[in-house]
Amino acid sequence: SDLNKRGRVMAERINREEADITVLYSSTEDEDSGPSGVEVKVKSKHKKKVNSERSPNEGICNTPAVSGNSITNRPLVQQDGNVDTRYVNNFEDESFNAIIHKAEDAIAAGHNPERISQGSSGSYFVRNCERVKIGVFKPKSEEPYGHLNPKWTKWVHKLCCPCCFGRSCLIPNQGYLSEAGASIVDEKLGLNLVPKTKVVYLTSHSFYYPCNDRCNTQIRRFFAELWPDTCGKKFSGELPLKVGSFQLFVNGYKDAQELLDEFVTKPLPSDLENELQFLFEKLVVLDYIIRNTDRGNDNWLIKCVCAQPVAETSFIPHSTTSDPQATPLFQATPQVLQPPQGGEISVAAIDNGLAFPFKHPDEWRAYPFYWAWLPMARKPFSDKIKELALDKLKDDSFVTSIVEELRVLFAEDKGFDSSMFERQMSVLRGQVLNLKGALSSSDKKTPWDLANMPPATVAITVTGPGKRNFIQKFRSSRPFFSWC
Repeated sequence: SDLNKRGRVMAERINREEADITVLYSSTEDEDSGPSGVEVKVKSKHKKKVNSERSPNEGICNTPAVSGNSITNRPLVQQDGNVDTRYVNNFEDESFNAIIHKAEDAIAAGHNPERISQGSSGSYFVRNCERVKIGVFKPKSEEPYGHLNPKWTKWVHKLCCPCCFGRSCLIPNQGYLSEAGASIVDEKLGLNLVPKTKVVYLTSHSFYYPCNDRCNTQIRRFFAELWPDTCGKKFSGELPLKVGSFQLFVNGYKDAQELLDEFVTKPLPSDLENELQFLFEKLVVLDYIIRNTDRGNDNWLIKCVCAQPVAETSFIPHSTTSDPQATPLFQATPQVLQPPQGGEISVAAIDNGLAFPFKHPDEWRAYPFYWAWLPMARKPFSDKIKELALDKLKDDSFVTSIVEELRVLFAEDKGFDSSMFERQMSVLRGQVLNLKGALSSSDKKTPWDLANMPPATVAITVTGPGKRNFIQKFRSSRPFFSWC
């Protein structure tokens, strides 16, 4: 038949050394999808060879998911001889590595991630084979201003109010890098607030793909099943990989606003109240350094396990007697409830995708820190937070190490611009400068005072071999709306 004749022609073309299979789909690599899972002829005549064979037991949860996509050119993956080629993502962090491998196994077994209904972007709960949530994946292409955002709110925003669309102080579509960058800053400072976050590649039918990607995948899968010995070895039959941030899921937490309202009517014990104040100050340090432009009280979490009130009961001994009407051997006095002591409280800083601006907000909106209006922000910084952060921030080499780790991360993006990154880091250095001044001040500055300090930038210019100049500037213009 015509179909078999065309199939034989296609098989012959694939077996040729310089076969060009772009008749089925585009051979260019998508910026957001990563390398495709087939052998592609490129302009330089160098082929990218990949292993497209999959395990015969694929789809079973206790069997690793063997991906048909290349594991090279991945951001933040291992590049040594210990790479597990059965998986797309491999990291030196063994605990994170085990979790992301469970996610890949679950997706291969048909347990696709679930899109989160809240928010203005495409983000997904990722589960393991036991259907337990283990992470949150936010693809780059489905970010609030990404071209494949499945939510319609930002589309309406762009259509109806284009002059106010986006945040002019942020580089577009870098939210996934911002999420991972906040995790790096948190880890370097020892704050332990941000759930571990890294950049990964995942593919799933539940992600949002354009129609042409889904159609091309079906065509490749059809030919792979029709001629498994030829096309089956060339075509992966998978949807393109999506690059994005993967943040570990935290259990037992609630929105900060919900618990803060509850603490007004049911005050915390003194020890937990002091611990919450210290955790809040750590959140202030993190948000201020990365200049988070989206920190409301609904996107940081609190977990509180309070001890139950202690009931004290005293017993009065009595002598035994044979009289049935006699008083019992022990008689209890009324219970007295003592104030609860002990318990546990912790904070998680999530939703860090709108941080690391390349300039301070100076147009329509100020994007303030909403925690500055909380009562906790009017208390002076404690000695504990000064001991934790001040010495590190005073060390220029420590700040430089943060900048260099962020550079390695941000440079993995195909749209990386070194000059724009330097502007982002000049804002970060200015924030560090103000924070050092507030923590070391003898006037006992508060988080409220810190949030109202004049925004500064510190740029570095190289004047010669080993010579650098630091140029400090303060923002002169203010946004039109300072309260939002």
